[in-house]
Amino acid sequence: MSAFANSPVRSFVLARLASGLVSIFFISILVFLGTALLPGDAANALLGQNATPETVLALREVLGLDRPLVLRYLAWLGNALQGDFGTSLSNGQQVTSLLAPRLVNSLILASSAAVIVVPLAVGIGLVAAMHRGKVADTVIGSVSSLFLSMPSFLIGYLVVFIFAVQLGILPSLSMVRASSSLTAWMIALALPVLTLVLVAQAHIIKLTRAAVLGVMSTDYIMMAQTKGIPRNTIFFRHALPNALSPIVSICMMSVAYMIVDVVVIEAVFNYPGMGKLMVDAVAYRDIPIVQACGVLFSTIFVALNFLADLLAMLINPRQRLPRKGN
Repeated sequence: MSAFANSPVRSFVLARLASGLVSIFFISILVFLGTALLPGDAANALLGQNATPETVLALREVLGLDRPLVLRYLAWLGNALQGDFGTSLSNGQQVTSLLAPRLVNSLILASSAAVIVVPLAVGIGLVAAMHRGKVADTVIGSVSSLFLSMPSFLIGYLVVFIFAVQLGILPSLSMVRASSSLTAWMIALALPVLTLVLVAQAHIIKLTRAAVLGVMSTDYIMMAQTKGIPRNTIFFRHALPNALSPIVSICMMSVAYMIVDVVVIEAVFNYPGMGKLMVDAVAYRDIPIVQACGVLFSTIFVALNFLADLLAMLINPRQRLPRKGN
């Protein structure tokens, strides 16, 4: 226990947790300011164009919009730390109760895509690295570059055009409920998951290939090659274990960026997740929902970045050794 208390892992965890909390704090400020400084007025948007100035003023007082911005932020932050993100302006329900099922749906979508894309893309990246400069490497690199150059919404529309419009084998909209059967969930998730896989795989493939080739160009690998050790032995026994740490970081970072793509993909397929809820809230100027979704997405992103760094450190023994002079 005392060894862990003085270990680099403990110092790293505490430092990263502190920086993560600071990042989330500043993100909350940006999210609150960004929504507060949007053009227009939430009271006017809720009451419509026919509302009288007196009615708008009364609603602004009810919503607290007449208070100074700093006081509004501090009150919002204090409530958010207690799990209270306020009340939806469009339907009067608690934001937390609206977010909970949508968050579960988004996590189901993102985790389903991650379970598929991580082993698939890492495997393809390893194949490209093993066959560097050959036909397989060229084809893999060309396809990856193609998907890298396409925005996620365009990939989603292409997937819909092929599988829903042309082939007619899958629905273009992913309309599911918590009570839906497992088969209905699998059908509804098929196209959104496929789109996320196509979006994320290109980054993982290219960066996995680069990480492995970077290790293959080191001096000790070249020394092993000059000794006549079989190429497969060098690749799997010496190069791959040393490339595992950056590969894990690559995968976790790709999953983190996938959270950003979830917002777009859910809007494309009308999937009932948190991203779709956020897009609808922006359209209806439902500020409390927009603020809560923005902070939650940012928190998940920061947490996945922390987990990526922690796993990379645990996998690489050299990072756990205490530095000389300490």
